[in-house]
Amino acid sequence: MLTVVSDTHSVHGHELKGRTLQAVREADLVIHAGDFMRAAVLDAFEAEARTLRAVSGNNDDSEIRDRLPEACTVEYEGVRFAVTHRVSGGPTELTLFGRERDADAVIYGHSHNPGVDTSGELPLINPGSHAQPRGYRKAHAELEPTDDGLSGRLVTPNDYVIDTFTLSR
Repeated sequence: MLTVVSDTHSVHGHELKGRTLQAVREADLVIHAGDFMRAAVLDAFEAEARTLRAVSGNNDDSEIRDRLPEACTVEYEGVRFAVTHRVSGGPTELTLFGRERDADAVIYGHSHNPGVDTSGELPLINPGSHAQPRGYRKAHAELEPTDDGLSGRLVTPNDYVIDTFTLSR
């Protein structure tokens, strides 16, 4: 399983609870789309996840920015993800970012609003924030391999499914 989180905004620890904590611990791969805030929070994620791939966000301190790139490309089960915290310009800019990286989908954060947009050229996935939802639901994304690609869902820490989606290879 691939677990995707973002926007932790903590100065103490990973702030993972319930299903989100379980999903991070069970995942083969965890992607964090930025805004840990402090290096101790990044360290806490590294201690929980088997494999963590992450990018820095606009609220991350200099130590995190020294350790993490602003963007990266991650492959999971034959699906290539372009990962960033934020790109100005909305869906068009995110799609261009993904195309530049020859991605099958884009993962991003920043808005704290969990959502998946599959209407454009590339699927755009925002896991929301598991810790600081800012008026939205706390959430993360889980993706499982299928015969044709990945089956995904946006899930709250109390295991309520907000939305489901599929990604093709």
